[in-house]
Amino acid sequence: MCTDKKAAATNWIHGRGKSVVVEAIIPQHVVRTTLKTTVQAIVQTNIHKNLIGSAMAGAIGGFNAHAANNVTAVFLATGQDPAQNVESSNCITLLEETEDGDLWICCTMPSIEVGTVGGGTSLPAQSACLKAIGCKGGGVNPGDNAKQLAHVVAAATMAGELSLLAALAANTLVQAHMTHNRKPTTAKST
Repeated sequence: MCTDKKAAATNWIHGRGKSVVVEAIIPQHVVRTTLKTTVQAIVQTNIHKNLIGSAMAGAIGGFNAHAANNVTAVFLATGQDPAQNVESSNCITLLEETEDGDLWICCTMPSIEVGTVGGGTSLPAQSACLKAIGCKGGGVNPGDNAKQLAHVVAAATMAGELSLLAALAANTLVQAHMTHNRKPTTAKST
């Protein structure tokens, strides 16, 4: 059975590489003031987009808003094999309202494939990034730093999920793209 660098149900079910679960509780006042939405709205957005929408699309391990974007960003910055994004982006993002009215978010990523020795990790910029996040080299025990890097990947993914879901819930995604990602049009030269 070959599951390397491809969407495979077995990676989702049994895991591959590092399996990580990260979670956080975001106070409702932060959801309102910083994310510009409500706990209820962001929870409903996640249900409709990530859970129902992904199920209707027949996703394998892709019940998330855009885990692949965040995984790829960390992979490129830390010298990982970008093709490993396929299985490393397996992620289910869950959101719930807590009893106190705060937001609970969780990302489960069962197959993050990372390394901190060899390959692209020795490139100057990538090596410096690994050093900055405390993951350069093998670690005190072999594999410790790779485990830590997998947690960094999952935490970055969770932050990205929270940001995009908030923008979708607040209906500000297009506005943000128009403000930050669009260059002014220039006249065509003839």
